[in-house]
Amino acid sequence: MEPSDLELYTTKELINELLRRPTFLGVLVHSEEEFRNGVWNGERIFQVRFNTNMDSGQALRLLEAVASRMDRDAS
Repeated sequence: MEPSDLELYTTKELINELLRRPTFLGVLVHSEEEFRNGVWNGERIFQVRFNTNMDSGQALRLLEAVASRMDRDAS
């Protein structure tokens, strides 16, 4: 897929395609609404999604590991 091909799909379509793939092993965190203007104003609601390759406990442990690594890198 060429980068220009991605422009033809919505964020929702791209996320759904990734979650359908049996090779995807991970967690997606994304804004509930499209982020278009480049300026983050106010509060945002995020969704956390994963497919059947993980259960909720595995997804939680992955997110905890990411958060821990981000804390370490920020220090």
